[in-house]
Amino acid sequence: MCGIVASLQADRDANSAAVEIHDALYILQHRGQDACGIMSCTSSGRIHQCKGNGMASKVFHDGARITELPGFMALAHLRYPTSGSRDGNNAEAQPFYVNAPHGLGFSHNGNLVNAEELKQYLDKEAHRHINTDSDSEIMLNIFASELEETNKARVNAQDCFAALERMYKRCIGGWACVAMIAGYGIMGFRDSHGIRPLVLGWKESPSGAGMDYMLASESVALESCGYKSFRDIKPGEAVIIRKATYKEPLREPIYHQVETPKAYAPDIFEYVYFARPSSTIDGISVYRSRQEMGYKLAERIRLQLGPEKLKEIDVVIPIPETSLISAYAVSKSLKKPYCQAFEKNRYIFRTFIMPNQNQRQKGVRAKLIAIPLEFQNRNVLLVDDSIVRGTTSREIVSMAREAGAKKVYFASCAPPITHAHIYGIDLATSSELIAHHRSSADIAKHITADGVIYQQLDDLVAACASLSPRGQKDQKFEVGVFCGKYVTPVSDNYFAHLEQIRGESKVLKKIQEARQAVMQGITDDEVLKLASNGAVVDEAGNIIPAGDEVNSEEKKANGKMNGLDDTGSTRQRVNSDAQVRVSTSQDISLHNLNDYERP
Repeated sequence: MCGIVASLQADRDANSAAVEIHDALYILQHRGQDACGIMSCTSSGRIHQCKGNGMASKVFHDGARITELPGFMALAHLRYPTSGSRDGNNAEAQPFYVNAPHGLGFSHNGNLVNAEELKQYLDKEAHRHINTDSDSEIMLNIFASELEETNKARVNAQDCFAALERMYKRCIGGWACVAMIAGYGIMGFRDSHGIRPLVLGWKESPSGAGMDYMLASESVALESCGYKSFRDIKPGEAVIIRKATYKEPLREPIYHQVETPKAYAPDIFEYVYFARPSSTIDGISVYRSRQEMGYKLAERIRLQLGPEKLKEIDVVIPIPETSLISAYAVSKSLKKPYCQAFEKNRYIFRTFIMPNQNQRQKGVRAKLIAIPLEFQNRNVLLVDDSIVRGTTSREIVSMAREAGAKKVYFASCAPPITHAHIYGIDLATSSELIAHHRSSADIAKHITADGVIYQQLDDLVAACASLSPRGQKDQKFEVGVFCGKYVTPVSDNYFAHLEQIRGESKVLKKIQEARQAVMQGITDDEVLKLASNGAVVDEAGNIIPAGDEVNSEEKKANGKMNGLDDTGSTRQRVNSDAQVRVSTSQDISLHNLNDYERP
């Protein structure tokens, strides 16, 4: 899940496209906090860029650096880490840029499931260099390679659409993208299943020169910038908005069906968790969908708990903030009091996660504070949007008991998450998911709850589909994380590759977190070992300091020698020096945040 935005202003002499986009990024900050960036273009075709790791306020110095991004059109990106991204790598911050052909900027939300195959094609046939592990850079270069086939000094809309058609034939996955061609205009396009969202808005230019346009991941970003008219980009559809000329001051957007829609199946997690409740995605109100989820969940709670246990419940308590709407609907349906008994610390955006369980638990408690008056001597029903790894849920249940709750039931608005997400959301590996090969009773025991109630998949789909303008019967959703049935074809090898990439990313991230902890003086023996010796993954899948493995006699007794397990597979080991600092590895000749960092 990432946030993307693009803007083109009718007045070519305007230099405020980045200002408007900067405002939109704060509205979409929930879609990605790891990195962000803005790329702008002036009427002369000169491109300016600022990007880096961190949230928008940090990267743009609370807006002070926006003055360095002049131009009448711009695009932006907020990064959420996906399977290919490496924390600490500023070179993976978007937008990406290639100078040939024509000067292309690119922001991408999604994931390619055939990225390795495409990388080989770019290397051996297209002869284009890929500098990062991001599949976004791969997709940009595929498009650039196809557009270069025109062999023209200046391209038109049909050239761009033709290049996209060829690109769609090569790429498999889910995506929504915005792009900018220097001196020409902006464009947006979406995969043929409509998995990732994209919406176009328009309004009259303040100068009276024509219409201003903006593309964004969510409608709420458009509305916050004064756009009252908007429409969703449809599955397999692309739109190009060209800059105004003196001959054609009122240029309309050009729409084109790049690929025949294979489905209309947005990712249902947008409605469960990702999107803001004030957004409307593909004609479905996120707010209303969460209300319907609550009503459906209430029926499931009635059925699973039965009248006697249901009678015991004294209060319904949401886990802030995504579940507030659904929990209120649950309380109304069950005719139980509703109380916001957890206070969220709004001044902690991303808690510093230490590389051990104790510090992770502290992180949860730094974000949420229980109000004892609402828990003491009461049987409580906690409602959350989902349960992923179970670590947070377990800590929340523990906090409720410490605050005085007698019994704690835990209800999830989403069904059990049993499979990996492959379209741009790095939830967890299958082995990390608490519901993978576990029953509800096992999960309740693990998180120390008196009972766990999950939404049923059919009910979740019905809750969202009932609000669709396409009709409940015709509305489909991407629900692979709940059942393993994905809307695009996926090879068996991809999941093994995904597990490997995510495993490597976890180890590198753990080393980086350990180093940060040491620098901040918050450490223990384990963290010191991780920072100095690197890390390995043990047989149980835990990341431990290198050197803490079992001794050679124990390995031999277990049939494991020379770093090989009993299947002959090499165990994963990453040295603390494995992750090279790459802050200087930026898009060539572009203006970046870390240009100002001292080594």
